Amino acid sequence: MENEKSVLITGAGRGIGRAIALAVSDAGYRVIAHYHRSEGPAKALAGEIRSRGGKVTLLSFDIAAREECREKLEAHIKAEGVPWGVICNAGVNADNAFPALSGEEWDRVIHTNLDGFFNVLHPLIMPLCRKKQGRIITITSVSGLIGNRGQVNYSASKAGIIGATKALAMELASRSITVNGIAPGLIETDMIRDAPLDKIIPAIPLGRIGRPEEVAALAVFLLSESASYITRQIISVNGGLV
Repeated sequence: MENEKSVLITGAGRGIGRAIALAVSDAGYRVIAHYHRSEGPAKALAGEIRSRGGKVTLLSFDIAAREECREKLEAHIKAEGVPWGVICNAGVNADNAFPALSGEEWDRVIHTNLDGFFNVLHPLIMPLCRKKQGRIITITSVSGLIGNRGQVNYSASKAGIIGATKALAMELASRSITVNGIAPGLIETDMIRDAPLDKIIPAIPLGRIGRPEEVAALAVFLLSESASYITRQIISVNGGLV
């Protein structure tokens, strides 16, 4: 058990983030559950974690708002210390064919997903470096690896996170901080609600949609001591899709 080590999980109120938060808590870590607009689901998550005997703190801010991120994270560090692990999960999509894609749809996805990487991690990096230990995990996507029709903005943001993850891993390796990415395929979340599953599932070798818990299991492993020699990797959880 990793008692007294805390893990910040962004976008913890729903979907993959919720599954990760529960699994991380069950593994013995203290959870810092971030949310922005999903206050109700975040409070429900906190209640479930506590009912299982876990420890959780809720933290709310907009990952697209740089100064708000910095203020909230620096205040948290001052009050509770530096998180040992950070899982950058929060993100949005705004799917549209590229000719019909609006500037607002492009900006919202890029500013939230890609800028969010900087906004969340930048205030935490030097405190983590001073501790000379820690884990950083980014949640990217199969779309960032191979691209996807109707997701030029989303694919660009997730591909950017893949590059940033690999580069940051190089910078932090000497500080014994590992940095890895998880690239989920189609997972049972609200994000695939309108996806043409009848056309997509036949292309998945395992022939089914993945479960959030299957992504969460990998996240818990990457936090563990057993994963201490794994860094700069993007690991797919996609049923063999690519």
